[in-house]
Amino acid sequence: MNETTVTVVGNVATTPVYRELPSGPVARFRLAVTARHFDAVKNTWNDGHTNFFTVWARRTLGANVQASLAVDEPVIVQGRLKVRDEERGGQHWTSADIDAQTIGHDLSRGTAAFRRVLKGDGSLTQAASAREQPESEPVG
Repeated sequence: MNETTVTVVGNVATTPVYRELPSGPVARFRLAVTARHFDAVKNTWNDGHTNFFTVWARRTLGANVQASLAVDEPVIVQGRLKVRDEERGGQHWTSADIDAQTIGHDLSRGTAAFRRVLKGDGSLTQAASAREQPESEPVG
């Protein structure tokens, strides 16, 4: 009930990995989020520290992530933040995961074409399929 929900804007850092599990489809990818600040003296934007999150997308969202996202694309991710501390090979690791509820392209940095999928089978609707077919030009 008291989970930490976050909205993060960044770039897809790794190719989404998609798997069919007994519990349903899941996709994961790394999200890079770099803070930027404006230096008024130099009149330039400067990059700050980059944070990396592992984003987990389950069920239909996972299938859509696999079909829609590629490395370096700007995205907005909203979901539950989970920070994990663990020991691996004698070293201490801390990781931040986001269990995504929604993911979309950041349209302030580019354009996207939405394609609706039918519930259950993941195939495109007829309207979306028709949009993807190039219209033939009249000959003559």
